Amino acid sequence: MPPPPLLEVRQLRRSFGGVVALAGADLGVPEGSITGLIGPNGAGKTTLFNVVTGALAPDGGSVAFAGRDVTGWRPDQLARAGLARTFQIARGLAGMTVLENLMVYGKDQPGEAFVAAILRPAAARRHEDALRDKAVEIMRRLDILAVADNRAADLSGGQKKLLELGRVLMSDPRMVMLDEPAAGVNPSLARRIAGHILDLRRGGITFLLIEHNMGMVAELCDRVVVLAEGRNLADGSFADVRSDPRVQSAYLGQRP
Repeated sequence: MPPPPLLEVRQLRRSFGGVVALAGADLGVPEGSITGLIGPNGAGKTTLFNVVTGALAPDGGSVAFAGRDVTGWRPDQLARAGLARTFQIARGLAGMTVLENLMVYGKDQPGEAFVAAILRPAAARRHEDALRDKAVEIMRRLDILAVADNRAADLSGGQKKLLELGRVLMSDPRMVMLDEPAAGVNPSLARRIAGHILDLRRGGITFLLIEHNMGMVAELCDRVVVLAEGRNLADGSFADVRSDPRVQSAYLGQRP
Protein backbone atom coordinates (compact mmCIF):
# COMPACT_ATOMS: atom_id res chain seq x y z
CA MET A 1 0.00 0.00 0.00
CA PRO A 2 1.20 3.55 -0.68
CA PRO A 3 2.15 5.63 2.35
CA PRO A 4 -0.51 7.98 3.76
CA PRO A 5 -0.46 11.56 2.46
CA LEU A 6 1.69 14.04 4.34
CA LEU A 7 -1.38 16.31 4.52
CA GLU A 8 -4.83 14.76 4.56
CA VAL A 9 -8.05 16.79 4.67
CA ARG A 10 -11.33 14.95 5.07
CA GLN A 11 -14.87 16.35 4.70
CA LEU A 12 -13.81 19.85 5.72
CA ARG A 13 -16.74 22.22 6.28
CA ARG A 14 -16.91 25.92 7.06
CA SER A 15 -19.73 28.45 6.74
CA PHE A 16 -19.96 32.19 7.28
CA GLY A 17 -23.49 32.89 8.41
CA GLY A 18 -25.64 31.40 5.69
CA VAL A 19 -22.83 31.24 3.14
CA VAL A 20 -21.22 27.82 2.76
CA ALA A 21 -17.53 28.21 1.88
CA LEU A 22 -16.49 24.56 2.35
CA ALA A 23 -19.05 21.81 1.89
CA GLY A 24 -17.08 18.65 2.66
CA ALA A 25 -13.80 19.21 0.80
CA ASP A 26 -11.26 16.36 0.62
CA LEU A 27 -7.58 16.67 -0.14
CA GLY A 28 -4.49 14.50 0.10
CA VAL A 29 -0.96 15.77 -0.56
CA PRO A 30 1.74 13.08 -0.98
CA GLU A 31 5.10 13.81 0.58
CA GLY A 32 7.60 15.19 -1.92
CA SER A 33 4.93 16.34 -4.34
CA ILE A 34 3.72 19.67 -5.68
CA THR A 35 -0.08 19.65 -5.64
CA GLY A 36 -2.18 22.38 -7.19
CA LEU A 37 -5.49 23.62 -5.80
CA ILE A 38 -7.50 25.49 -8.41
CA GLY A 39 -11.07 26.60 -8.97
CA PRO A 40 -13.17 29.65 -9.78
CA ASN A 41 -13.31 32.66 -7.47
CA GLY A 42 -15.41 31.78 -4.43
CA ALA A 43 -14.69 28.05 -4.73
CA GLY A 44 -13.33 27.89 -1.17
CA LYS A 45 -9.60 27.62 -1.86
CA THR A 46 -8.39 30.33 0.51
CA THR A 47 -10.91 29.26 3.16
CA LEU A 48 -9.46 25.76 2.96
CA PHE A 49 -5.96 27.19 3.45
CA ASN A 50 -7.15 29.26 6.39
CA VAL A 51 -8.84 26.32 8.09
CA VAL A 52 -5.96 23.91 7.51
CA THR A 53 -3.40 26.39 8.87
CA GLY A 54 -5.40 27.36 11.94
CA ALA A 55 -6.52 30.86 10.98
CA LEU A 56 -10.14 29.67 11.02
CA ALA A 57 -11.81 26.91 13.02
CA PRO A 58 -13.61 24.26 10.95
CA ASP A 59 -17.31 23.56 11.38
CA GLY A 60 -16.62 19.90 10.71
CA GLY A 61 -14.18 17.47 9.16
CA SER A 62 -10.55 16.73 9.99
CA VAL A 63 -7.00 17.73 9.12
CA ALA A 64 -4.06 15.35 9.55
CA PHE A 65 -0.42 16.24 9.05
CA ALA A 66 2.46 13.78 9.19
CA GLY A 67 0.18 11.15 10.68
CA ARG A 68 -1.20 13.35 13.47
CA ASP A 69 -4.66 14.86 13.84
CA VAL A 70 -3.98 18.62 13.81
CA THR A 71 -7.57 19.79 13.42
CA GLY A 72 -7.92 23.18 15.10
CA TRP A 73 -4.23 23.59 15.92
CA ARG A 74 -2.93 27.16 16.14
CA PRO A 75 -0.70 28.47 13.33
CA ASP A 76 2.36 28.54 15.61
CA GLN A 77 1.81 24.91 16.62
CA LEU A 78 1.54 23.89 12.97
CA ALA A 79 4.67 25.85 12.07
CA ARG A 80 6.63 24.04 14.78
CA ALA A 81 5.29 20.75 13.42
CA GLY A 82 6.64 21.66 9.97
CA LEU A 83 3.59 23.05 8.14
CA ALA A 84 3.97 26.66 6.97
CA ARG A 85 2.13 28.94 4.56
CA THR A 86 2.55 32.08 2.52
CA PHE A 87 -0.09 34.71 1.80
CA GLN A 88 -1.27 36.17 -1.47
CA ILE A 89 -0.48 39.65 -0.13
CA ALA A 90 3.02 39.48 1.35
CA ARG A 91 3.03 40.13 5.10
CA GLY A 92 6.54 41.37 5.70
CA LEU A 93 7.16 43.86 8.49
CA ALA A 94 7.26 47.03 6.41
CA GLY A 95 9.68 49.08 8.52
CA MET A 96 12.25 46.31 8.92
CA THR A 97 14.91 45.27 6.45
CA VAL A 98 14.76 42.06 4.44
CA LEU A 99 17.44 40.55 6.69
CA GLU A 100 15.59 41.58 9.85
CA ASN A 101 12.31 40.19 8.49
CA LEU A 102 13.88 36.81 7.91
CA MET A 103 15.62 36.69 11.27
CA VAL A 104 12.36 37.43 13.09
CA TYR A 105 10.94 34.16 11.75
CA GLY A 106 13.81 32.00 12.94
CA LYS A 107 12.88 29.13 15.25
CA ASP A 108 13.51 28.79 18.99
CA GLN A 109 15.06 32.18 19.66
CA PRO A 110 16.50 32.27 23.21
CA GLY A 111 16.64 36.07 23.17
CA GLU A 112 12.83 36.17 23.16
CA ALA A 113 12.80 34.89 26.74
CA PHE A 114 13.76 37.59 29.25
CA VAL A 115 15.54 35.26 31.66
CA ALA A 116 17.51 33.52 28.90
CA ALA A 117 18.51 36.84 27.36
CA ILE A 118 19.80 38.12 30.72
CA LEU A 119 21.39 34.96 32.10
CA ARG A 120 22.72 33.49 28.86
CA PRO A 121 23.65 36.46 26.64
CA ALA A 122 26.48 34.57 24.93
CA ALA A 123 24.14 31.74 23.92
CA ALA A 124 21.60 34.27 22.64
CA ARG A 125 24.31 36.00 20.57
CA ARG A 126 25.48 32.69 19.09
CA HIS A 127 21.93 31.80 18.13
CA GLU A 128 21.43 35.23 16.56
CA ASP A 129 24.64 34.80 14.56
CA ALA A 130 23.40 31.42 13.35
CA LEU A 131 20.06 32.96 12.37
CA ARG A 132 21.85 35.70 10.44
CA ASP A 133 23.94 33.13 8.58
CA LYS A 134 20.82 31.14 7.75
CA ALA A 135 18.98 34.25 6.54
CA VAL A 136 21.92 35.20 4.32
CA GLU A 137 21.95 31.72 2.79
CA ILE A 138 18.20 31.89 2.10
CA MET A 139 18.53 35.34 0.52
CA ARG A 140 21.35 34.04 -1.66
CA ARG A 141 19.27 31.04 -2.68
CA LEU A 142 16.28 33.24 -3.60
CA ASP A 143 18.39 35.90 -5.35
CA ILE A 144 17.44 38.70 -2.93
CA LEU A 145 20.77 39.13 -1.15
CA ALA A 146 21.33 42.43 -2.98
CA VAL A 147 18.32 43.93 -1.15
CA ALA A 148 19.19 42.53 2.30
CA ASP A 149 19.38 46.02 3.84
CA ASN A 150 16.32 47.42 2.06
CA ARG A 151 13.12 47.97 4.02
CA ALA A 152 10.37 45.51 3.12
CA ALA A 153 8.12 48.46 2.25
CA ASP A 154 10.56 49.51 -0.48
CA LEU A 155 10.63 46.18 -2.30
CA SER A 156 8.98 45.51 -5.63
CA GLY A 157 5.96 43.22 -5.70
CA GLY A 158 8.07 40.35 -6.95
CA GLN A 159 10.73 40.87 -4.29
CA LYS A 160 8.01 40.84 -1.62
CA LYS A 161 6.86 37.46 -2.96
CA LEU A 162 10.40 36.12 -2.63
CA LEU A 163 10.67 37.57 0.88
CA GLU A 164 7.40 35.82 1.76
CA LEU A 165 8.86 32.53 0.58
CA GLY A 166 12.09 33.19 2.47
CA ARG A 167 10.12 33.91 5.62
CA VAL A 168 8.61 30.42 5.69
CA LEU A 169 11.94 28.79 4.82
CA MET A 170 13.39 30.22 8.04
CA SER A 171 11.09 27.85 9.97
CA ASP A 172 12.57 24.72 8.31
CA PRO A 173 9.21 23.54 6.97
CA ARG A 174 8.46 20.03 5.86
CA MET A 175 5.54 21.35 3.79
CA VAL A 176 4.65 24.81 2.46
CA MET A 177 1.20 25.98 1.39
CA LEU A 178 1.60 28.74 -1.22
CA ASP A 179 -1.26 31.19 -1.81
CA GLU A 180 -0.86 32.51 -5.37
CA PRO A 181 2.94 32.80 -5.46
CA ALA A 182 2.89 34.36 -8.94
CA ALA A 183 0.02 36.82 -8.43
CA GLY A 184 0.89 40.32 -9.59
CA VAL A 185 4.41 39.55 -10.81
CA ASN A 186 5.79 39.73 -14.32
CA PRO A 187 6.24 36.54 -16.38
CA SER A 188 10.01 36.55 -15.99
CA LEU A 189 9.83 36.63 -12.19
CA ALA A 190 7.01 34.08 -12.20
CA ARG A 191 9.37 31.70 -14.00
CA ARG A 192 12.07 32.41 -11.40
CA ILE A 193 9.64 31.69 -8.57
CA ALA A 194 8.63 28.44 -10.28
CA GLY A 195 12.30 27.50 -10.53
CA HIS A 196 12.81 28.14 -6.81
CA ILE A 197 9.80 25.97 -5.95
CA LEU A 198 11.12 23.10 -8.07
CA ASP A 199 14.55 23.45 -6.49
CA LEU A 200 13.08 23.43 -2.98
CA ARG A 201 11.00 20.34 -3.82
CA ARG A 202 14.20 18.61 -4.90
CA GLY A 203 15.53 19.54 -1.46
CA GLY A 204 12.69 17.63 0.20
CA ILE A 205 9.93 20.22 0.75
CA THR A 206 6.34 19.31 -0.15
CA PHE A 207 4.07 21.98 -1.66
CA LEU A 208 0.38 22.71 -1.99
CA LEU A 209 -0.34 25.82 -4.03
CA ILE A 210 -3.26 27.96 -5.06
CA GLU A 211 -2.52 29.57 -8.41
CA HIS A 212 -4.50 31.18 -11.23
CA ASN A 213 -1.53 31.13 -13.60
CA MET A 214 -2.35 27.94 -15.47
CA GLY A 215 1.05 27.89 -17.15
CA MET A 216 2.70 27.68 -13.73
CA VAL A 217 0.24 25.01 -12.58
CA ALA A 218 0.99 22.93 -15.68
CA GLU A 219 4.74 23.33 -15.20
CA LEU A 220 4.90 22.64 -11.47
CA CYS A 221 2.11 20.37 -10.33
CA ASP A 222 2.24 16.59 -10.20
CA ARG A 223 -1.47 16.57 -9.45
CA VAL A 224 -4.28 19.12 -9.47
CA VAL A 225 -7.39 19.26 -7.28
CA VAL A 226 -10.29 21.40 -8.50
CA LEU A 227 -12.74 22.92 -6.03
CA ALA A 228 -16.12 24.39 -6.93
CA GLU A 229 -18.74 25.61 -4.47
CA GLY A 230 -16.70 24.32 -1.55
CA ARG A 231 -16.41 20.71 -2.67
CA ASN A 232 -14.22 18.58 -4.91
CA LEU A 233 -15.02 18.73 -8.60
CA ALA A 234 -12.07 16.95 -10.22
CA ASP A 235 -8.70 15.47 -9.32
CA GLY A 236 -5.85 14.30 -11.54
CA SER A 237 -3.05 15.51 -13.79
CA PHE A 238 -3.28 19.01 -15.21
CA ALA A 239 -4.06 17.57 -18.65
CA ASP A 240 -6.87 15.44 -17.18
CA VAL A 241 -8.58 18.26 -15.28
CA ARG A 242 -8.12 20.74 -18.13
CA SER A 243 -10.02 18.42 -20.47
CA ASP A 244 -12.75 17.58 -17.94
CA PRO A 245 -16.05 19.07 -19.18
CA ARG A 246 -17.11 19.84 -15.60
CA VAL A 247 -13.97 21.91 -15.07
CA GLN A 248 -14.40 23.69 -18.38
CA SER A 249 -17.92 24.62 -17.35
CA ALA A 250 -17.23 25.66 -13.74
CA TYR A 251 -13.72 27.06 -13.96
CA LEU A 252 -13.05 28.05 -17.56
CA GLY A 253 -16.53 29.29 -18.32
CA GLN A 254 -17.07 26.86 -21.19
CA ARG A 255 -20.00 24.62 -21.86
CA PRO A 256 -19.52 20.90 -21.26
